Amino acid sequence: MRIVIVDDDSLVGLSLKTILEATSGYEVVALGKDGTEAIELYDKHGPDILLMDIQMKEMNGLDAASVILKNHPDARILLLTTFSDDEYIVKALRIGAKGYILKQNFDSILPAISAVCNGQTVFGDEIMNKIPSLISSEATTTSYKDFDLSEKEFNIIKLVADGLNNKEIAESLFLGEGTVRNYISTILEKLDLRDRTQLAVFYYKNF
Repeated sequence: MRIVIVDDDSLVGLSLKTILEATSGYEVVALGKDGTEAIELYDKHGPDILLMDIQMKEMNGLDAASVILKNHPDARILLLTTFSDDEYIVKALRIGAKGYILKQNFDSILPAISAVCNGQTVFGDEIMNKIPSLISSEATTTSYKDFDLSEKEFNIIKLVADGLNNKEIAESLFLGEGTVRNYISTILEKLDLRDRTQLAVFYYKNF
């Protein structure tokens, strides 16, 4: 797994490099110190994962991620920060970052990288708990019909985003549990998503 690390604190970058390369299967191909360098390094190396700090001088990580994702829509970018800042969380969701985790939760970084490489979207528990209130505070005109979803499918997505399991969704909508499973499989295929976490993020980003 080829990784580029971008952090304006060289000690953090080197520490992450040391830890990752001590783990079998990880290769850090480059280190950068700001968003402009992140764009250049991504174009040059095309890494499997870009592990990038948010708060950096010159160009920050969110702005760099936005540029990279515009040029490389399939880029897998995992953002790191020491702050659970509401504005950062919303922007990270909206630009399509694959993860946003707090640096102080260091034990979660390796599992997060692995999950992102496997196609999952990763937001730490502390951040996921904040997302519903953040998104609901912003006005939106998006309709579920814009995504070719039925009202029933939209209701199921909303309940998944609220954290309900299949049994709880079934009881809430007076459906069989197997029916709910079938609905969720259909919804994931329709929206080209992999799992319930991505489905929840889809809801938070669009509704």
